[in-house]
Amino acid sequence: MPTSASSRASNSAIWAALLVVYVAWGSTYVAIRVMDRTIPALLGAGIRYVAAGALMLAFLAVRRGALPRVSARQLASVALVGVLLLSGGNGFVTYGERHVPAGLAALLVASVPLWLVAIRLIARERLPRATLAALAIGFVGVALLVAHGRTRGVSVPQLLIIIGAALSWALGSWASSRLALPDDVAGATALEMLIGGVVLCALSPLFGERWGALGQASADSWLSILFLVVIGSIVAFTSYVWLLRNAPITRVSTYAYVNPAVAVALGTLLLGERITITAVIGGAVILVAVALVIRAEPRAGVAERSRD
Repeated sequence: MPTSASSRASNSAIWAALLVVYVAWGSTYVAIRVMDRTIPALLGAGIRYVAAGALMLAFLAVRRGALPRVSARQLASVALVGVLLLSGGNGFVTYGERHVPAGLAALLVASVPLWLVAIRLIARERLPRATLAALAIGFVGVALLVAHGRTRGVSVPQLLIIIGAALSWALGSWASSRLALPDDVAGATALEMLIGGVVLCALSPLFGERWGALGQASADSWLSILFLVVIGSIVAFTSYVWLLRNAPITRVSTYAYVNPAVAVALGTLLLGERITITAVIGGAVILVAVALVIRAEPRAGVAERSRD
């Protein structure tokens, strides 16, 4: 059994990683909106992850003298998680934010823990009644946010893109605790970003995006990509993947509390976005539901997984 000192150290590391995810990912919603102004969304997201993954792989190769070694099975698992988290998750949040304000997008993505519960329910896990009640309450909050979006001129299909992205992220998070992933967290993270980025670049022309638009992109949009590569991808995503392996999934999901607050505050201050009382109530309902989910879940040790 670990000593109390090692337990405290482990707990401190978990909260430090959570703090990085809280602040970094909250600010990325605003950076994405700025990038989307002059850079095609899926292409910009693809460049973000290809650059981040390539930089991490290069760093690991120089530091270790070799690229990460993975089996065919592990590579398939890494690819699946990368596509779900980055292509389907962050990629389509980026695509949706062409029309959805940063604060509203962040509030919708706060539903990720609720989608995790829904996925576990479909997987026939036995869940506490309080968790199921929280799930129903949370989706009332999602409905309120959709209503708010419509009053702000955002169409339902545009909002559904963000909701679908949240579902994809939840599915990727759930799958990552059950697939045979490499023990090398940094190497796996780099490969996930590289694969997710390549998929986004491949999807870009299928969605009518023109790569030639990069020549007219503004300096602000390029600076946003740089921020997203370094802070939003390399630093924050590495912290998130580490958390998935070392903390209960319900605790990892608490980033949904802070990210919306950071995104709403920065969206108001930097982009002049307005938030209505309906959005405040909807976001509050979702966060209350997430709190109920976390409280109802047993305080297990590390998130359910088997990678040995």
